[in-house]
Amino acid sequence: MKTIRWGILGAGKIARKFAADLAFVQRAELRAIGAREKSAAEQFAKEFSIPNAHGSYQSVVQDPSVDVIYIATPHGFHFEHALLCLGNKKAVLCEKAFAINCKQAEHMLAFASEQNTFIMEAFWTKFLPHYNLVKRMLAEGKVGTIQSIIAEFGFKPTPPIAQRIHDPFLGGGSLLDIGLYPVFLALDLLGRPDYIEAGMKPASTGVDDQIAIQFKYADGKFAQLFSSFTSNMATGADINGDAGRIRLTNRFHGPTTSIEYYTGTVDTKEEITFEKSKGTGYEYEAQHVTDCLIEGLKESPIMKHSDTLLLMETLDRIREKAGIIYPHDKK
Repeated sequence: MKTIRWGILGAGKIARKFAADLAFVQRAELRAIGAREKSAAEQFAKEFSIPNAHGSYQSVVQDPSVDVIYIATPHGFHFEHALLCLGNKKAVLCEKAFAINCKQAEHMLAFASEQNTFIMEAFWTKFLPHYNLVKRMLAEGKVGTIQSIIAEFGFKPTPPIAQRIHDPFLGGGSLLDIGLYPVFLALDLLGRPDYIEAGMKPASTGVDDQIAIQFKYADGKFAQLFSSFTSNMATGADINGDAGRIRLTNRFHGPTTSIEYYTGTVDTKEEITFEKSKGTGYEYEAQHVTDCLIEGLKESPIMKHSDTLLLMETLDRIREKAGIIYPHDKK
């Protein structure tokens, strides 16, 4: 049976979680790690028993033992690194934000098509068990027609604060780092908004330290969305319908062991529980990509290219309203 051989670009915190979770993915094998410094790659390889450690990104994308690469570098580099992988015929699972703007994303997807090579945005939420249950409940009419969504994601970075948090050249700011999760939720459940309002508190570098967003729909639906690096938020989400409500509690975007379902009055609550995932949650998207590659697909049927473009286009619209500009926008 065919095994899909993985490589990783970047040796940071998320890369380590992903590497650990690959152990729970069927028909997948971690073959290579690439970092800017050879010593970092060697340490990572030792930690996860990876046979090939590369001291450059160019080297890992040219590794003949690798079929697909997980890009775990800061999102300011995703455009460059995705093109590097695709140019060497390596399938790509690219962390979010997929790119800095929609123009970059369009270029990345077009190049993947030219190369006849698979690429997918690593939006892990779409593959998590609790989120799949929520989608089924909504499809079954458990809350009736959705009328509004309220979602927030915020935390205060603890020193030493990572450079990516506020550096505009790395795509810093709360919107592209964590605010895209509430935005994704509204887009996935309500679709493209007809109107957007947004305001932000700037950091000293000009990127957003926190941002408030409102989506308005012509049929009267709303979404209120927030992200922040200035306060520790509950990071929850409410999906409010005319016949019920679903509450996604702490860290709505990631693996959870329960969700809350309300019918009638707010006092009528049912708690739906889940078994804890074997890993930290990255194994679900990794399994999906592995399966796609075994089947010879060039695009995920779940996290489609059109989903990525809608998200990036919407983030661009939000940034325009809020006045968030990156150096990449001028290229």
